[in-house]
Amino acid sequence: MINVLVADDELPAVEELAFLLGRDPRVGRIHRAQNSAQALDLLEKHEVDAVFLDIHMPGLSGLELAEVIGRRSNPPLVIFVTADDDRALEAFELAAVDYLLKPLRTDRLTRTVDRVVELVSHPAAAEEVEMITVDQGGVSRIIRLDEVKFVQAQGDYARLHTAEASYLIRIPLADLEQRWSESGFIRIHRSYLVCLGFVTAMKLSAAKPTVSVGSAVLPVSRRHVSVLRDHLQATRVRPLA
Repeated sequence: MINVLVADDELPAVEELAFLLGRDPRVGRIHRAQNSAQALDLLEKHEVDAVFLDIHMPGLSGLELAEVIGRRSNPPLVIFVTADDDRALEAFELAAVDYLLKPLRTDRLTRTVDRVVELVSHPAAAEEVEMITVDQGGVSRIIRLDEVKFVQAQGDYARLHTAEASYLIRIPLADLEQRWSESGFIRIHRSYLVCLGFVTAMKLSAAKPTVSVGSAVLPVSRRHVSVLRDHLQATRVRPLA
């Protein structure tokens, strides 16, 4: 069980997030604050594992509050919840665990709670996740490597596919294959690199081999079928067909 604090200057936003968090059986006590002063007061009185912060609040902003929280001897994990999609760089510079965009999606929030529970339960085993700077409509954003489901080659560029969107970065697929091999990514086709943790189905014995990542069905080239099978055998994962 994790205890959390929700801080947002808009009461409906506080109540909505508290309601969504309360539906998760892994979440225990949920403290509520409508400004940074209330949030700091609650942190002094209660043990909190994670703080969900809005960026725009009266007095100290969410970013400034996160900086103050980070100075504590045993700071709680920080997750930003905001309508701004252009403050991620600042957020992750403050060691934020995640950056959620409003309106909130339940499945996305669940993944954040997964991450928080893992970090709280096994802090020593937690590995630092690579952050990737991407450009979206002229705005620089940062996404986490563990959000990337698969990568598609587009010339000298690569398109990173996440649950929310896709992003084009100027790095060849071959470079990413080497760079991310230890993070669960494997080449399945000259045009595709997939994170095995997101694979939901495989058809490796079919006339046209494929793997599925959610609703996306990706081709597996013949020369990569054996490589994929060997990898699955080495990791003791049984392919589906």
